[in-house]
Amino acid sequence: MQNEISSEKLEKYFNLTETAFVEVKKNIFEGKEVEAKEIIDMVRNYISDAHHFEDKGDWVNAFAALNYAHGWLDSGVRLKIFDVDDDRLFTIC
Repeated sequence: MQNEISSEKLEKYFNLTETAFVEVKKNIFEGKEVEAKEIIDMVRNYISDAHHFEDKGDWVNAFAALNYAHGWLDSGVRLKIFDVDDDRLFTIC
């Protein structure tokens, strides 16, 4: 059982979430701009928090903030706010 967040794992999830964040900002369904802005603001805040925690050496909370950020992105995809189809970046079914 792994009970630590490695630097490699943290870097992997920073890359994944930040790449997904760039993708959604380019692919907002027409008419969903208001909803998209709310999600984008939340994701931006959680990614900022993750960087803050990382800088403090608190990798557990950095990882948690990234997971919250990515959860917001996935919810926007599932709610048809973002028009993306990359199943490596998003939970798509």
